[in-house]
Amino acid sequence: MPDLPGWALALVVAIAVYIAFIAALVVSGRRAMAREAALFIPNLIGLFRGLVADPSVPWHAKVVLALGLTYLAMPIDLVPDMIPVVGHLTTAIVAALVLGYVVRVSGRDTVERHWRGDPAVIRRLLRSEAKEQDGRAP
Repeated sequence: MPDLPGWALALVVAIAVYIAFIAALVVSGRRAMAREAALFIPNLIGLFRGLVADPSVPWHAKVVLALGLTYLAMPIDLVPDMIPVVGHLTTAIVAALVLGYVVRVSGRDTVERHWRGDPAVIRRLLRSEAKEQDGRAP
């Protein structure tokens, strides 16, 4: 086996752990959760792109969305998304902050209209953001 650079080996291990995480969800009978975990990032990118293209979203919200989309699309994150749970948690936090702002200026219905994944996921994400704004724990 050829010697891999450290970053490549870490990437291979992270991908293997992520695949094992999704497989464990499938084996444990949580197929819907496995599907949503696998599609979370693509769904967020689609949501942000749809909101940026929506003429009813104010320009300043589009700037925040573009910054969030850049973060989501970057191959290098603060915590890689391929690390189960923790990687997606940092992405979810960024998404919740961006979406919280967009909801305040554009409305919840606008955000929900552009979500392509399971509607329960976006409702949970928006509900947790609303609770944080009210000063309650999610």
